[in-house]
Formats: sequence, structure tokens, C-alpha cells
Amino acid sequence: MNKLNVSKWLIGGGVSLLAVVGSMPAYAQAADTAADAGSEIIVTGIRGSLQRNMDIKRAASGVVDAISAEDIGKFPDANVADSLQRLPGVSIQRSGPRGEANGVTVRGFGGDFNDTQFDGRHLSTASGARSVDFSTIGSDFVSEMSVYKTPEVTLGASAIGATINVMMPKPFDHKGFELAAKASGAVQNRNGNVRPSGAMLISNTFADDTFGVLAYAAYRRVDTTTNQVFIPGWIGKKFFPCQVKAACTTAELDPNNATRVGWFPQQVGANQVTSKDERFDGRLAFQWQAGENVVLTVDDNFSRQTIHTDTYGYGAWFNGDDLRNVKYDGNGTVVDFNQFGTPMDFNAGIQRTINQTNITGINLKWEATSNLKFDFDGSISRSILNPGNDGYNDNMDIGYGGTNPGGPFVSTNGTSSTILGANTGLAILGPSKNNLPSIHDIGPAGNIARFTDQSVIGNHVIVRGAPYNTDLVKQFKAVGTWQQDGLKIDFGARYSEDKFHQESQNTFINGTFARYAGYGAPSGRTGSIAPLPANIYQGIINTNNFIPGFKGTVAPAIIKYNPYAVYNLLDPSGKTVGPALDPSSVLTVTEKTWAGFVRFAVDTDLGSMPFHFSAGVRDEYTKLEATAIGQLPVNLVRSDNDPTLITVGTYTPQQPITNSTTYNYLLPAFDVKLEIDPKFVLRLDASRTLTRPNLSYLKPNLSLGTLRKGSLAASGGNPNLKPYLADNFDIAGEFYYQQNSYISVDFFLKYISNFIVGGVKTQTINGVIDPFTGQPAQFQVDSKVNGPDGTVKGVEVAIQQVFGDSGFGFNANATLVSTNRDFNTADISGSAFAITGLANSANLVAFYDKHGFQARVALNWRDSYLLALGQTQGGTFGAEPVNVNQQTQIDASASYDVTKQFTVFAEGTNLNNSKYSTYGRFSNQSLDTFAYGRRFVFGARFKY
Repeated sequence: MNKLNVSKWLIGGGVSLLAVVGSMPAYAQAADTAADAGSEIIVTGIRGSLQRNMDIKRAASGVVDAISAEDIGKFPDANVADSLQRLPGVSIQRSGPRGEANGVTVRGFGGDFNDTQFDGRHLSTASGARSVDFSTIGSDFVSEMSVYKTPEVTLGASAIGATINVMMPKPFDHKGFELAAKASGAVQNRNGNVRPSGAMLISNTFADDTFGVLAYAAYRRVDTTTNQVFIPGWIGKKFFPCQVKAACTTAELDPNNATRVGWFPQQVGANQVTSKDERFDGRLAFQWQAGENVVLTVDDNFSRQTIHTDTYGYGAWFNGDDLRNVKYDGNGTVVDFNQFGTPMDFNAGIQRTINQTNITGINLKWEATSNLKFDFDGSISRSILNPGNDGYNDNMDIGYGGTNPGGPFVSTNGTSSTILGANTGLAILGPSKNNLPSIHDIGPAGNIARFTDQSVIGNHVIVRGAPYNTDLVKQFKAVGTWQQDGLKIDFGARYSEDKFHQESQNTFINGTFARYAGYGAPSGRTGSIAPLPANIYQGIINTNNFIPGFKGTVAPAIIKYNPYAVYNLLDPSGKTVGPALDPSSVLTVTEKTWAGFVRFAVDTDLGSMPFHFSAGVRDEYTKLEATAIGQLPVNLVRSDNDPTLITVGTYTPQQPITNSTTYNYLLPAFDVKLEIDPKFVLRLDASRTLTRPNLSYLKPNLSLGTLRKGSLAASGGNPNLKPYLADNFDIAGEFYYQQNSYISVDFFLKYISNFIVGGVKTQTINGVIDPFTGQPAQFQVDSKVNGPDGTVKGVEVAIQQVFGDSGFGFNANATLVSTNRDFNTADISGSAFAITGLANSANLVAFYDKHGFQARVALNWRDSYLLALGQTQGGTFGAEPVNVNQQTQIDASASYDVTKQFTVFAEGTNLNNSKYSTYGRFSNQSLDTFAYGRRFVFGARFKY
């Protein structure tokens, strides 16, 4: 579907939707959504929320968009990111296996470029990135979210994308007693299990409203079953001309003959992933009117998300030099091949991931005089990934393979022999947006009817890991405001300290990975048990219509089995099947930032036109210290049980590595707002902002990745990275033509320098020898450097329309963006660079809100875009791109006020069963394809 047709669909869909909603009966309910208060119409519900959002936008000094709760406990969406995507210039990223919105992109800049705050406080995150996982933030009692697209100097200037401020409820928001509760059930169409959620808030004020207490707790459980077809990466290499044939001679495989540039998939497979996502949120807040002009607030916010994931799938591994009958397309993509003796693995994984965050704060607001006010705020935010080291990712591979007594895999019909491997291959049928990579020639000895034959299956490799991260953020801020006769001066200082620590265990570091590999006697190999006993198996998953709407062939079935039963079979003591601490994973980063700021704002008239001018500046000084453990490989060895696997024999002794660096930046911001007439507002904004590098990028050591024949990977950090810098310019016009309705157009330009890029280079490490070639091993090392600059420009268009007192209305927006730094698919130099996250997008929300009945349908469209540079596997020609295909999603919700206190509601997410898919350098280089289905929620709310 081209962009013109999409636009027609959006417009036509909106008109049709309004017609459908208009045909709904108006239920006879007391009209409590609108009341006549003289000449003023006071509205609640959807229309009231939209009016508040519009008022925030109009009153702001800079470019701001907001979303408000329709009522206490009634935020527009179950996930705050889902609500944010309705705003112009804001798009979301989804977790593939869960389909949950877990990140936001603002004007093309992803989560790492956005600063997410709670009540003006920076929120910690244990991921090692700067982004916040929005699936860990409950929306049940969020009051309001504001997206500052131009910097608000009192909040910060550390966001090239936007500063997102999440406002939480406080006792003094509504004086007196309040009780709000809701209960619901959620079900995904593929999973079929109805899971409960519930939340309750109690708030009250005492002693003539001078003291208040608020508490809430919320529980949410969501189960999701997702089907996935995957290729972890497309490996660029130079092929031998003979590989287009069924066999190659030894002379034809001379390294000097490798001249044909192309890309091949190193692995292909399919998974069924079932996740159980549980989240508990709690908040306790106290407020005290300590004097006529003093308010003290103390609050604590807690969130704990636990995700249990069961994954069952299969996978086949390919090696570039072993491919035969190779076919290429015009871009060099390998679109079909066979590989002699290909093994088949069946994987089973059990994972538990815990994300826990607690932020405690104290705030003092003091009105010193009628002109001078102060705001003092301190907080501690602590996030932990897998607290108590209680998380795990335990995987097992079993399957059947081949033996090759004649040597390496050099032929599809030559002298080498195989017992259970097959001449497996992969056909690429077309663009990844509607085609799956099609596996062919599978099954023991090529017999597809025996694909899941348990009599020949033995254990293979053990892949286990246990990450543990912590992030502790301490911050204090003092802000003063002096205001008189149209002049306002904000001034203050802020100190923050961010201490991040990471470490992880895995089965690569201690040899567990391949200790029992080999598939066993039926495959002609040793080191394994085969056949495995029947009691480890738990059933078969049929893959018929695995990804609805996509063409392509997947294997006929997936085996379900218990990985722990296999561990116990190999070693009942458990001593030789577990992971160990990987010293190269250990990293501690301490980041201290001192900031001072001042802003002058003037409100006056130019002729008869109200005029607002604001000029501010922040000075930010940062000191960084990164500490890690260094060790290098001494020798590499081939595995006796896996013919393509390489392991590290020994390492050099461990030694600590510490690096310190500092930087300082001056960040100015200017805002101009002119009210041409009471309905039309013109804005001009200019600023400089920065985004600091991910803390995990600052490692001063080297880590080894996957080590297999022809694929040696490593990664290194760079503790001397400097922040990204952006000079930003906005010009906007806003036309508020009637109550609750407006049109806005905003043109923006960003010039970004100091971009952090992943440079992949080929190098040796400590002179170790490749056991397959006998030559110094050539590693593809991915490291981070500050590099090029780039420009992003775009336009945001938004319209909000409420049709009088009819109850009908809609809001729609579209964002068009472009850059001078698109990815060059022809660049194989290893230095290709592009700006990620940029995508045209559009949203349409149509609603009806009257007589106690509310209905809303939301359509979100996002064009294809470059998500990241660097695939899970690959990198010979630099960091290979990950692109996301165009996606459209439709959500809907409805509620009915049975009484003024009691409401029933229903919601549907992804009603059009949209799929999420990605691809590599070219559109047919399929990477991930996820089908996460539809979700339905039904429940009730009560308010007193």
C-alpha cells in the first residue's frame, strides 16, 4: 500500500467511523458530562480531557503536547506509551514477543534520546540505556503526561527528542475523601486465558484540608502467546564463484577466488513464545500545608514487573563457505541455497525477568513573598534488573545432526558423508512485509516425515544466562521564581548522581555451552545422550498458518520439552550444567552532573497582540568514571562435539580497568509566542540540547561474542564517548477556532553532531590462532565512537474537532520527517552511518461522548523506518541495519456510566491483527516476524 492510498484510507476510515458512531443510540442517562455554568461549558470525560490538553498546549511557553486522565483512574489507555502515540510526532516501539508498547520515539528520536521523569524527577533504569521501558509504568492513576518537544530549562535539557513528564496524583489535587477502584479481565485471542487486573486509590484530607494522605495499589496480569519466524542476521561476505554449483573442488575454494559480494542468513528458525507479564504498582503520598505559604510533599512510588517466558522452537545454522546451489538477486542477497549435512536443533527456553523500581521524593514549595517562590526537591530512584539475582534465562538445544568423515562440509553430492543431516536450504520469496523465509529439504537424512522423530534426537548445547543490573539515581533541585508586572525570572541549580552496575553469568565462559554437545550416537557423534527419554517431551506445536497473511514455508512442527529434565539427565548434581560469572560483563559507571540555570520571560503587548518572550540557559558539567574487568583469550580450540564451534581454551589473568572523563556544555533556549488574535498563536523556538551516551557503551574492556567457523565476533566499549549535541529550531502556528477544537502546524529542524556510531572492524585479538585456518583469528569487533553529524527536519500537523454538543469528535495528526543521513545500502566499507528511528506517521482517534456513553476508535499508522544499526549476527561489512516494516494498528474502547459512581467498560487492542516485522539491508532480507494477535479487556470502575 503506497502512502497516498494510506492517506486516503485514514481519511475515509475517519469519515466512516464518525458515521457509524453517529448511528449509535443515545442511551437515556443523566447528562452529567456537561453542565451550564453561566456562559461557560464545563465538560468531563473524553471532551474534558481533550480541553485540558488543548489548554496546556496553548498556555505553554514552548512546544508542548499533553494527555490528561478523563477522570481519576481513567487514563485513555492501559499502557502510557499507547496514549503517547496519539500525539503528533510521537510513535511507539513494541516488544516483539509480547506486542506491548515499551518505548516511544519523538520526532524520529527513540527512547535513548528522551528524558522520562516522574513529577519532574529523572527516572532510573537498570537496562544500561537511557530509555525507560513503558511497559513497567502503570497508567491506572496517572494524572497527566506532558511531552516537551522544546526544552523546559527548569526540568532539563538532556533530551534531543523530548522530555516526558509523568504527573502522579497527590492528596491536595482533590480536597476531601476520594475512593476509586477498578477490576478487569484481559484475554489474548491466541492464548485464551482470561487474567485479572485490579486497582484501588484512596485519598483524604484532614485538619481543615491542611494534611492529606493518598495511597494506591494496582495489579495487572497479561498473558500472550506469540508466533515468531526469525533470521538473527544477514552476514556479508565474498563468495566463491563455484558455490552456484552443487559441488566445489579444493582448488576452487582457494581464498583468492572469493570475489562475489553477497549476504546470507546464518540461521533460520521459528518460535512460539508464551509470556506471563505481572506488574504491581504502589504509591503513598503525604502532603502538609505547613503554613499559609508552605506545602510539603513526601511520596514513594514502587513498581515491580515479573515476566515469565516459555519459548519453544527450532533452528538451522548455516556457514557461508558451505552453501551450494546458491542463487543471488540483483543486490547480492542469497535467495536460495542448499547446505550439505545441516543439523536441526529444537530449542526450549524458560526465562524469568524482574524489573523493579522505587523512587522516593520530598518536595517543599514556599511562597516567600507575593513575588518570590521557591521549589526544593530531592529524590532517590533505584532500579534493579533481577533483584537478588533471581532472574534467569535457561535454554537447551536438542536435535539431530551429521558427521562428515571426509572433512568439512564441501559438497552436496560429493565424497563427504552424513548420517542424519540434510541438504537444508532457504528460499527468499519476496519482500519481508508479507513473505517468510522458506526452509526446505529438512528432516533426518532429508525425510520431512521424520522431522520430529524422537528416536534419533540427542542433546546438543546448553545456553544459560543470568543478568543482574542496578541503577541508583540521586538528585536534588532548587528552583526560584520571581514574578512581577509581566516579568518572570526562573533560576536554580540541580545535582544528580547516577551509579550503574551490571554483571551477568553465562555458559560460554566456563565451557558448559558445548560440554555435552554432539547429538549422540544416532548422528554418529559422541558426548551426548540419544535417543533422549520420552519423559522429557511435553507435546507438539503445529505450525499450520503460523503467521497469518504471510507467504512462505516453515517446518511442520515444533517440539515442546522440559529443558530442566535434560539438565538433570546430563548431570543430576547440577554442577556441570550451570552458568558462571563472565568477568568481561562486569561494569560500574558513576556519572555526576552539576547544572545551573536561569530563564527570563516577558509577557507584554506588540500593539494589541499579546507577546511572550523567554530566554534561558543551562550549564551542565559532567564527571564520569567507568570500571571493568579486563581479560583476553590466550588460545582458541575446536569443539570435539560440534564441527563448527570454537571455544576459548584459556584467558589471560583478570585485571581491573578504570577510566575517567569530564565534559561541560552550555545549553541555551529561546521561545517566542505571539497571539495574532484571540484565536491564532504563532511560535518561534530555538535551543541546544544534548543526549548522553548509554551507560553500557562506556565499558573500557573487550567482550567476546559468538565464536563459530567463519564467524568470530567481539564488542568493545568506549569510556571517552561524548554526548550527542543538537541545535533545534521550531516555527509553529496554532488556530483555536472554537471550544475544544484547534488546528496546528509545526515545522522543526534539528542539526545533530557527535553522533555515536557502531564501527565494525576486522582485527586480531591477542594474536590467537583460528583453529580452522591455522592463521591469526580475524574478529569482527563492534565498538562505539563519536562520529558524523546529520540533519533532521519535518512537519507536524494536528487537528482536533468537537462537533458542538453532539458528543461526536475526533483528533488526527500526521508527522512527515526526513534526513540527509539515510542508510546507503551500497556501502560495504564498514563505516556506513544513518540516523535511526525516523518514520512518517499518522493517527486518527474518533469518539462519541454523551449521556454517560463513551466510545473511541484509534488508528495508528507508521511507515517503514530504520530501527538500529547492528543485527544480532553479522557485521563483516560494518553494522548491518535493522529496518521495521510499515505497520497499522486499530484499537477501540467503550464505556457506559451505569450510575455516576459505577462504570462498565471494554477495550480491544490490535483489532486488525497487525504483525510486526523487520528486515536487513534490503527489503527481502527478513529478520523477525511476530504475530502477537488481538487483546480484549472488560471490566468495571467505581468512584466515590
